[in-house]
Amino acid sequence: MEPLDYRAIFISDIHLGTADCRADYLLDFLRHTRCDTLYLVGDVVDLWAMRRQVHWPQSHSEVVRTFFELAASGTRVVYIPGNHDEALRALSGCHFNGIEILRDTVHVTRDGLGLRVSHGDEFDAAVRCGRLVQAIGDVAYNVLLWLNRHTARLRGRYGRPYWSLSAWLKERVGGARRYVRRFMLAAVHEARQGDFDGYVCGHIHVAGIEQVDGMLYCNDGDWVEHCTALVENRDGRLQLIHWADHKRVEREHTGDEVLDAVSPLPVPELVAQWARQLSR
Repeated sequence: MEPLDYRAIFISDIHLGTADCRADYLLDFLRHTRCDTLYLVGDVVDLWAMRRQVHWPQSHSEVVRTFFELAASGTRVVYIPGNHDEALRALSGCHFNGIEILRDTVHVTRDGLGLRVSHGDEFDAAVRCGRLVQAIGDVAYNVLLWLNRHTARLRGRYGRPYWSLSAWLKERVGGARRYVRRFMLAAVHEARQGDFDGYVCGHIHVAGIEQVDGMLYCNDGDWVEHCTALVENRDGRLQLIHWADHKRVEREHTGDEVLDAVSPLPVPELVAQWARQLSR
């Protein structure tokens, strides 16, 4: 089958290095698509989580290798670090194995729309809640991800398609919907202040395309709960791809070996190289 061909692909919130990363779906997506420009819009490698525990199966290395191969084959690959890989923001302006690392950028569509692109964590201050509520929310979210992982594994054993329990629950919580709305308004406000036509981001793990007061808001979602990407088609149309609906492979998402970060471990090659470059 011919790969799906796009002008640009935006993906974020992959969270390599954690057990929640759906690397199998992402690899399948990358193998069945091609584009002129691939934007990695933050939280690609979860350096936060890897301080506590490292989960790095072979599939995570394959994702990184695929990014490098795409860059080597002529695809422009732009990496915009997020809050979970914010240490890599120190490399903004550098090229690493053919990948551009930028704090943010502007994507111009075929129709001439100028879209500001950043991870989106800069809007946290505009949508924040109290510390206690946030702490409770973080714990609840981690529990949801744990449930989501085991639900997906059980469904896989019985040959059922991927379905996100955590996403289903979040869609039914009024507070979560209000949070997404505030985040979207903050992004649109920033785009207007910068005289852009819209904003592309990730961060909140809720994909969407929406016109707000004449401004375009796009969120590419995540590869933890939803397995989504934002794409610009050759005719300039922006579209969300839900890869769980298109997935070609039927490999079960299993619990790969988890490496304990407290004990000596083979640090994934990519992270080791970045760490060496940051220390120079």
